[in-house]
Amino acid sequence: MSAHAARDIVGIVLAAGRGRRFGGDKLRRALPDGTPIGLASARALRAALPGRVLAVVRFGETNLRGEFEADGIECVECADADSGMGASLARGVRATDDAAGWLIALGDMPFVRTETVAAVAAALSDGARIAAPMHAGRRGHPVGFSADLRDELLTLGGDEGARSVVARHRRDLVPIHCDDAGVLADIDTPADLATALAVHGAG
Repeated sequence: MSAHAARDIVGIVLAAGRGRRFGGDKLRRALPDGTPIGLASARALRAALPGRVLAVVRFGETNLRGEFEADGIECVECADADSGMGASLARGVRATDDAAGWLIALGDMPFVRTETVAAVAAALSDGARIAAPMHAGRRGHPVGFSADLRDELLTLGGDEGARSVVARHRRDLVPIHCDDAGVLADIDTPADLATALAVHGAG
């Protein structure tokens, strides 16, 4: 991938989960500044990427989809979202299969910094097959994949997301070391949100 292809990298926000551990409507829960969790996650991608940003939502979802679309975020539905995150990821890739690469973000990670997203995208533009932020020795999100991994991403299913793809190509992973704790801060429960807000504030 050439350095001028950053505009062709697509951001995909995985936003099709039920949020059962949170108690439902997790991604519509407002942060202190009034921004819903899911929308804050998508905005970080949009601010960093010059190209397309897409949210994958549940089939028949109207409220969350309306919030995304009102903010200019394109949405596609995943009919088999209950089978796991992998299905949602594959759906997003399928909808944008002419992309030069993808940045896969989770809808419940609203505290990732724009500059972190931009750094992962830059690594893809510079030729990385896989790139991911690293904080405190742990890999976080968003994770970037180049277009030559399209076929593998399209076969994903279950709730492991793209871990199997990363594992197969771990030697190709370019780590983006950062001081952004938001890359690890996913919100699964109300307690997670309270903890994250204590660290990150309103996002």
